[in-house]
Amino acid sequence: MTHKADLIVVGGGPCGSFSALTAAKLGADVLVCEEHREIGVPSHCAGHVSLSGLKRLGLNLPQKVVENEIKGVVFYSPSGNEFRVKFASPVTCVLNRALFDKFLADLAEETGVRYRLGTRVDSLFLDAGSVRGVSVKGEVLKSSVVIDSEGCSSILLKKAGLPTLDNSLMVKGVEGEVNKVEDMNHDTVEVYLSQKYAPGLFAWIIPRPDGSAKVGLATKTGNPKTYLQNFVSHNSIAREKLRRSRFVSVSYHPLTLGGPLAETYHNGLLIIGDAASQVKPTTGGGVIMGLNCAKIAGETAYEAIKLGDTSASFLSRYQRRWQRAIGFDMAVMRQIRLMLNRLSDRRLDKIIALCSQLHLNEDLKRVRDIDFQGKGIIPIFKSPAVWTVALYSILSSLTSQL
Repeated sequence: MTHKADLIVVGGGPCGSFSALTAAKLGADVLVCEEHREIGVPSHCAGHVSLSGLKRLGLNLPQKVVENEIKGVVFYSPSGNEFRVKFASPVTCVLNRALFDKFLADLAEETGVRYRLGTRVDSLFLDAGSVRGVSVKGEVLKSSVVIDSEGCSSILLKKAGLPTLDNSLMVKGVEGEVNKVEDMNHDTVEVYLSQKYAPGLFAWIIPRPDGSAKVGLATKTGNPKTYLQNFVSHNSIAREKLRRSRFVSVSYHPLTLGGPLAETYHNGLLIIGDAASQVKPTTGGGVIMGLNCAKIAGETAYEAIKLGDTSASFLSRYQRRWQRAIGFDMAVMRQIRLMLNRLSDRRLDKIIALCSQLHLNEDLKRVRDIDFQGKGIIPIFKSPAVWTVALYSILSSLTSQL
């Protein structure tokens, strides 16, 4: 049995394709195994990403991939108080996730990456304690390195007896496409904070210029479909905006908010994206963080292949590199998520009101990076208003448990 590739990537989502593209550009022979027969389908993500994050990654997207550009956000408290932040120019964009995934896959194929669609990997192929490929319907596909980009399911890691995600901070997401939304600025995203409607995260409405929108939420408990129905029917603000809307599609997906795995490498194996929980604990956004780590994984895999050393000791440099890049920010965001989860709706109301009273929006306009939220918020902590809101939030989260 011969090697099928230098590198096998499990999963043809953005992170899988970007790691494959990175390694192939450097000279590796790369095979991507994707369980679905079409890249990007089904879509499991709102596709709301930062423009600065895309620019850092060197991704210049075709116009058809970008559905909208966003200049601002409105946060609604449980009782309907609002806090607005508006920038002079767009800071984020909304992607058509199916087209975005296909765009990255096309780039990878142009670089020489091979895709096997409709190919579900059954397990990692282990030889003497090292990952040496994957098993697909009894067939072994050999490789020097495997990159696991299978998503939150972590099926391969579980079968191999390797550590998986922190289930204590997993939430169940649901998002629907609605044909019409009213009384919204098309360049502004709306975020609804409430333990009643979305315990464990929040609900959102993301508009498009044509009047349609993405409406969703994530919940730690219960049935996300029931929570979504409750949100659109009983939240007075959302109900008014969606009164003439109908859902044209609905999808469900888990979100991992617990921060990255403690160990994302093993002999012959690297773990990226949702499978590694490289997702912002504050928002559940995983595209930009995941792509940054995917690039590092592709580079590290190529180095290991070129030197002929795919040991855990060598591959551990992947962990050190991504930790230098995002580790501090992930740790800060995880603590913020834990704090938010402890806040009652009454406390959330007071915090939103305080943000408005202290004109915190002026301070937040100085935040230049919404992905790296740990380093990004440090400059604005010179503001007394920021200190006031931060201390009140921390004390509220602590006393809520008393």
